[in-house]
Amino acid sequence: MRVALHTRVRADRIAEYEAAHRAVPAELTAAIGSAGVTSWTIWRSGTELFHILECESYPRLLAELEHLPVNTAWQEKMGELLDISHDYSKDGAEAGLPVVWEL
Repeated sequence: MRVALHTRVRADRIAEYEAAHRAVPAELTAAIGSAGVTSWTIWRSGTELFHILECESYPRLLAELEHLPVNTAWQEKMGELLDISHDYSKDGAEAGLPVVWEL
């Protein structure tokens, strides 16, 4: 399945956010892959962040990562940098952007 998400980086933390993503922990990327993600891309327009990910099941991804220590540490770090964060709770499965048009 393909999922689109929207988050927002704090205007004064863009450089830190981008630097953090140049050094995502290998343990976290391995866990994301093990949870069924085959690709994840983030685009930035000003402070707006748009994510597209391909995964077997978005609810499964959230369930597997929600309490994983490497992910909770990463989310804590991201929480300091973001105004709108990625929701890893069960309710977060409903946070995907709806498809309006596709070619």
